[in-house]
Amino acid sequence: MATNGNHTNGSATLSGPVPLWIDGKEVTTETTFDVISPSTSEKLWSASGATPKEAHQAISAAATAFKTWRNTKPAAIRTILLKAADILEKRQGEAAEFMKKETGALDGFVGFNVHGTAENIRDVAGRISGIYGRIPSVQGDGQAAFIFKEPYGVIFAIAPWNAPVILGVCSFLYAIAAGNTVVFKGSELSPRLFWFLGSIFHEAGLPAGVLNVLYHRPQDAAEVTNTLIEAPEVRKVNFTGSTAVGSIIASKAGKELKPVLMELGGKASAIVCEDAEIENAAFQCALGSFLHAGQICMATERILVHHSIIDKFGEALKGAVEKVYAKEGEAPVLVAKATVEKNQKLLKDAVDKGAKVMYGDVGAKEDSAYRIRPVIIQDVKKEMDIFYTESFGPSVSLISVQSDEEAIEIANDTDYGLSGAVFTESLGRGLKIARAVESGAVHINSMTVHDEAGLPHGGVKKSGWGRFNAEWGLDEFLRIKTVTYMM
Repeated sequence: MATNGNHTNGSATLSGPVPLWIDGKEVTTETTFDVISPSTSEKLWSASGATPKEAHQAISAAATAFKTWRNTKPAAIRTILLKAADILEKRQGEAAEFMKKETGALDGFVGFNVHGTAENIRDVAGRISGIYGRIPSVQGDGQAAFIFKEPYGVIFAIAPWNAPVILGVCSFLYAIAAGNTVVFKGSELSPRLFWFLGSIFHEAGLPAGVLNVLYHRPQDAAEVTNTLIEAPEVRKVNFTGSTAVGSIIASKAGKELKPVLMELGGKASAIVCEDAEIENAAFQCALGSFLHAGQICMATERILVHHSIIDKFGEALKGAVEKVYAKEGEAPVLVAKATVEKNQKLLKDAVDKGAKVMYGDVGAKEDSAYRIRPVIIQDVKKEMDIFYTESFGPSVSLISVQSDEEAIEIANDTDYGLSGAVFTESLGRGLKIARAVESGAVHINSMTVHDEAGLPHGGVKKSGWGRFNAEWGLDEFLRIKTVTYMM
């Protein structure tokens, strides 16, 4: 293990690979991997890759830090968190640089990540002094009881690349605010951004070992992840990412009898009723479908429109798409070539089976294998792969429905349930539909992509279980202890 202090100024020229954070120190390793820009296909930098050796070091550091961190007073934790939020905003230029280079994100989505994360941090900072136990009545004479809320211990957290600031911080923020310590594993696609998060919290005064930040080569994923889940010191696992990988993580954690929090994929539907304000509905559906090139778990994948307005809505939707990605501009960047290929395959399968292309060109070829332009297809049927498969790209299906009941049935005809939207001028109608849709969240007259500090965030069915944000996020990382005593 070697330390490297040349990264603390963030945007300064790197003299070596992006380091890990272990026990409050920047750690470089002999194992490294290259980080490629999806925008230019060129190497950005190399990064240190964790092996089981570094995983054990991080676990040991977190376990040691927990002994004192668990007893840290809320006021002290609040001070650190508020300072971290201030530093994040002060250094937002670095966040923007790293996020744009590593993920291809545009300014608007970067801003949402940075400012939304700062708000999350401040919101949690204000809540931790309000964590209360209870004093219940008990049956026995001369006996009383306390119900305590206590931190678990070491938490193993995993976050993806697509919204690395907000999802990265959420994966460890509630845990450390509740008195736990964390070994955080970020995607190998955006390691410098995750290093940056570790830098911010350490600059804010977070004690050594409370937050340890790892990433690794793709071929080391199983070994490093299993090492962390199997470690006796690790008491809970939280994972944000694809449903396929989440199933593997949950299965392994289940074998080790460790609780998990899962925030997984989605197949969100936006239901547009015949009384909807069409221009707003079209813009919100376009934004929900194509923001960050559709690489958001809450992205709109199906737009279910009442048949009486579908032609008018379709025209408005085509115009709205160009407000998100100009037709004459560069094609959206996806972080992985494989996702471009997946979208092309899904669209071709749909067209081959009878779907119509309403907007875009299914056969278009771009200069870069990382780019694909928005496509809207119509007349999508259940036998088409795209009907059930999450595209996670700039592809969306426009489907005509005869009634609210049919729209609800289609919206629920999925293994997922993370987010949804309803567009109607009747609040009562919107609420009725929202209650019937099987989803962790439904948004009336706004897009499916919505995440804010004061509202619980999470899914149902194969979109996961558990919640981030506010008191719900804190409660995920607190366990209940009953203590009785004789008076």
